Amino acid sequence: MPIRELPPHLVNQIAAGEVVERPASVLKELLENSLDAGATRIEVDLEQGGVALCRVRDNGVGIPREELGLALSRHATSKISSLEDLEHVASLGFRGEALPSIASVSRLALTSRAAGADRAYTVAADGGAGGEPAPAAHPAGTTVEVRDLFFNVPARRRFLRAERTEFNHALAVAERIALSRASVAIQLRHNHRVIFDLPAAADRAGREARLASLCGEEFVSHALYLETAASGITLRGWIARPTFSRAQPDLQQLFLNGRAIRDRSIASAVRSAYRDVLYRDRWPAWVIELEMDPALVDVNAHPAKHEVRFRDARAVFDAVRRGVESALAATRPGGVATSPVIAGHQPPAAYAEAAGYPVPPAAGLAVQRSLSLGRAGTAGLLAGWQALAAVPGGAVAEGGIPPLGYALAQLHGLYILAQNATGLVIVDTHAAHERVTLERLREAMRNAGLAPQRLLVPVAVPVSEAEADRAEAAAGELSALGLEVDRAGPDRLLLRAVPAALAGADLAGLLQDVVAALATPGGHGEVLAGRVDDLLANMACRAAVKANRRLGLDEMNQLLRDMEATDRSDQCNHGRPTWTELGIGDLDRLFARGR
Repeated sequence: MPIRELPPHLVNQIAAGEVVERPASVLKELLENSLDAGATRIEVDLEQGGVALCRVRDNGVGIPREELGLALSRHATSKISSLEDLEHVASLGFRGEALPSIASVSRLALTSRAAGADRAYTVAADGGAGGEPAPAAHPAGTTVEVRDLFFNVPARRRFLRAERTEFNHALAVAERIALSRASVAIQLRHNHRVIFDLPAAADRAGREARLASLCGEEFVSHALYLETAASGITLRGWIARPTFSRAQPDLQQLFLNGRAIRDRSIASAVRSAYRDVLYRDRWPAWVIELEMDPALVDVNAHPAKHEVRFRDARAVFDAVRRGVESALAATRPGGVATSPVIAGHQPPAAYAEAAGYPVPPAAGLAVQRSLSLGRAGTAGLLAGWQALAAVPGGAVAEGGIPPLGYALAQLHGLYILAQNATGLVIVDTHAAHERVTLERLREAMRNAGLAPQRLLVPVAVPVSEAEADRAEAAAGELSALGLEVDRAGPDRLLLRAVPAALAGADLAGLLQDVVAALATPGGHGEVLAGRVDDLLANMACRAAVKANRRLGLDEMNQLLRDMEATDRSDQCNHGRPTWTELGIGDLDRLFARGR
């Protein structure tokens, strides 16, 4: 066949193959156009999963009559006008392909009334270019109505799934848009039934109400709010506590400058931050928003704009990981976001008073113990509790009672039973001590740094010639990591010094991992940090209190205070919970009190 120019309708249908996969794709493009138009309220109507009808109405700035026809032309847009604009894209759409592509595979009607105009106009297109605009009745804003998707491309239509499946895809798109722009009111109807009607949210409470509607109240009740800024990157959002982990990564939403995207590097950064507080193969749940200079991001990397490229991906990775790690540090008893103390709930001092025992306000938790000892031992015992209350480091709840309260006994040499202001606390002794020990080792490592310790006998490590070349070129970087490495041949390295904390580790395997990571910029530092952390975790596990070791009350209470002062102490180094609480209400229900 001779080379010839393709007809416009075929060009649009080819573009539709990239942009329009299913009704959800149509909905995404139309919603993004509404947001770019400055809409503060959007109404969506779907029928038959969006195949029969996908209609989006907004109250944005609208389109003037003379631009309506142009809106359905290929590569016509109001969002960029030069290469400089393309390098600083702040809008969600900018290619000018969506409307003509959608119009080429559907029956589309575009009706709009521009801001300040006294009349609305409409233009229709059935599988091709639109006709002349005609007067219409419409409030300020725009409505795009897409009917009979793929009516003229039967092969594409046969690939569509059942109505329920297509609707679920469209619903996921609508939910992501609603999460990305909490300031915009959004209503979604399917087959004339309201699915959600979300008011605009002006503050954090409103945003969390929307989050509860879309992600579930359970997620919000377990979520930690984070907001940090570093290196020109603002990070905010909600991350679930480790106890709200998932079997799969199905509740992870990422937004960049208001755009919903997918990025494996950022997902990896979040997972890295959860590294030692998440149990086995569980996945964290999170909704995270990133804001940064648009010039530092290439949003033109994917036709559907699902993926982006960062100019400095490493800086973004580090900012996300540090921000999430900082928020997770609060997952400890008495942490701001995780305190188990229930506001307004009073200690059960009334029981002791009824029995005739004096209960000082700061020592109400001696009640159960004093009842078993009798009146004679009460005064001294209470003085002991008050002294323990003065142990520094932990948070203090109502009435001077710490979040984990005070120890009552040890159960089977495994668990500490304690009483706090709201009920009974049960602590896994080994798990809790393991976390406290690990965090102390980490602190010691941070303070001492990666000071090298020379080996009595250097370790010879076989590598490939290319790896030996990289190690030789990176000798200065390896030295900064506490590794002194010499080349002993074309394919052999000699390890002469390692960080002191790594003494006794598999040094040959360590160096091989680090050298292999040299192929990725910055990767060797991550490998070494991970190996160091693994070693510290193993040391903490070995040093932690073992089962069946009997502890005195002072030892148990000291561990409780240490937990309250230790970051991430809600979980052990393997992600298992370290403590739980049964409130008075839980105990009352257990014993059917008041029924």
